[in-house]
Amino acid sequence: MKTGKKLPVLLGIGFIVLFLAAMFLLTPRSAKFNCEVCMTFEGRTVCRKGGGETREAAVRIATDTACTDLTSGMTPLLQCQSSAPTRVTWNP
Repeated sequence: MKTGKKLPVLLGIGFIVLFLAAMFLLTPRSAKFNCEVCMTFEGRTVCRKGGGETREAAVRIATDTACTDLTSGMTPLLQCQSSAPTRVTWNP
């Protein structure tokens, strides 16, 4: 491989390694609270898990994930996120 082509490849590999290392280091090892939240929006229901340092954070993470899967566009997403969950199940 020519020297001119090695540098972008090496930089790309370095970026991927740094990104994966940052994700590993910044991901919480174990959340204090874990739950599964079911959200219903426009006739569809999706359940997603979430974890956090507080009950509110765990519910918010699960709600946001479920609403992201249920909607497309910012307005429907905000409407879904502001509605109450259909079901919240707490996991040990």
